[in-house]
Amino acid sequence: MILNLFRKNTATEPVYAVYSAIVAQSRQPHFYAEWQVPDTVTGRFDMISLHMALLFRRLRAEASTDKDFSQAVFDLFFKDMDRSLREMGVGDLGVPKRIQKMGNVFFGLLAALSEAMDRHDLVALQGVLSRNIYDEAEGSHVEAMAAYLLRQDAAVSRQSADAITNGTIEFESPQ
Repeated sequence: MILNLFRKNTATEPVYAVYSAIVAQSRQPHFYAEWQVPDTVTGRFDMISLHMALLFRRLRAEASTDKDFSQAVFDLFFKDMDRSLREMGVGDLGVPKRIQKMGNVFFGLLAALSEAMDRHDLVALQGVLSRNIYDEAEGSHVEAMAAYLLRQDAAVSRQSADAITNGTIEFESPQ
């Protein structure tokens, strides 16, 4: 009976698979080495957030089961962030405050990205990235990241919602 608490529920396997794919894509060395995303805890959080935003943009107009799936991936993301903070030595009292701040950052980034991407406004998207990822820096790396996100958004939007909620999401190489 108690061992069931530690088993992964088969109903959540697709959630874990999609989240794992997002994390794997977010860890691509190209982002950090070529496009100058800071290779820090914050930089990695930002990259996961960008890819999570692509998933949420794809599933936002779908049926309620897709909203449930989105919520489950979101919950797993912040459960993972909670675990990471604790592993880094953040105390029990500090974790909820940091998680709340991370949630606010994520939702702000999601809103700003979605607004720029809905309009296919490359300049606005570059501004969002400059402010949120690159600490106000500009340059070819910001332009490359914005173009990458528009390409990924189109690629993810072509994937069926059923495939995604069954655990398969595919990203193109950043190169």
